[in-house]
Amino acid sequence: MAIEGPFWRAVAVFRVASLAYATVLMAQHRGYEQPLLGWLVIAVMALWTAGASYAYSVETLRRWPLPAADLLVAMACLLAGPYVQGAAQGAAGTVPVTATWVAAPVLAWAVYGGRRAGVAAAAVVAAGDLWLRARGPDVPVSISAAVLLLLAGVVVGDVARLARRAEARMQRAAEMEAAQRERERLARDLHDSVLQVLALVHRRGRELGGEAAELGRLAGEQEAALRALVSRGAPQPEGTADLRALLTRHAGAEVTVSTPATPLLLPAETAEAVAAAVGAALDNVRAHCGPGARAWVLAESGPAPAPETATEETATEETGAGTGAETVIVSVRDDGPGIPEGRLAEAAADGRMGVARSIRGRVAELGGEVSIVSVPGQGTEVEITVPVRRDRPAPRG
Repeated sequence: MAIEGPFWRAVAVFRVASLAYATVLMAQHRGYEQPLLGWLVIAVMALWTAGASYAYSVETLRRWPLPAADLLVAMACLLAGPYVQGAAQGAAGTVPVTATWVAAPVLAWAVYGGRRAGVAAAAVVAAGDLWLRARGPDVPVSISAAVLLLLAGVVVGDVARLARRAEARMQRAAEMEAAQRERERLARDLHDSVLQVLALVHRRGRELGGEAAELGRLAGEQEAALRALVSRGAPQPEGTADLRALLTRHAGAEVTVSTPATPLLLPAETAEAVAAAVGAALDNVRAHCGPGARAWVLAESGPAPAPETATEETATEETGAGTGAETVIVSVRDDGPGIPEGRLAEAAADGRMGVARSIRGRVAELGGEVSIVSVPGQGTEVEITVPVRRDRPAPRG
């Protein structure tokens, strides 16, 4: 990712600065009995600093073998310290020939793999450093360097992880914005051409009648489907779905779908279940209201409904107890003849469970409620209310 570039440059700068510090100490011959061997270690450190800095700058080379080799080279240089320092190994005031250079692989592992990888690399380097210090004269062994290495691994790894996560979110936001702009452009172009032609064919076909009416009906269905397609919003966060997009699939010449301008976000499974319940209600309209019957689907958000007591099915029938926070309310209304009194109970007794299972059962599993209001000769309205923020309860027995 591009966000990692500054981290790798910072590690390279630290590596070069640490090499310069080790070189200055070596030039002063402070406690080193074998300076020639020390300069050989410095040369190895310089070569690896140049090679590793270049390798980390190439994204395709930043795979686990590179930081692994980085750690091995650092440990080899660190373990060469006793041979360079001789009898002064571990004495107070004597700095290892590698100085702070061995911390570079810890930072590299932290950037590459996060805080856990950084801590693991720090533990390896710290263990080697403490083991070398313990082999020296009888002086107290300081754990300050080990603690600093562990802190560096944790902090740098955590910051790198957060930076990658922030970059991923920014990239997703940019993609969503670009997709929304493209959708809006397509919607404008379609509205200016295809949608207007389909609307004209629909209207003129209904006016002319006969075979032209059938052609107009088909044009109206395609117009509704195309409008639903271009009106869908941008991609939603993972695990959620915009109920508006699912409901507009049911739009057609005889079905009008009205939704708010803002998204109706629900957990994806909940949104699919609500849309399926609406589809079942529309299937009942087509099956029982006769050809030419119209239906209207209205979706909106609202407060949590107050608990009510179920009444007779000829007036209002409810299932479930919609409690919780904000709710989504979807109503399906038709202009059919209405449901005769006792018809729902009779259908359930005969084993026809369209309303009982396809509508009520789905909504009850979501913790919502269904209200059915029907007046003979004036149509039927099915109202579905589902909580927006609520863990899905277990199915009711």
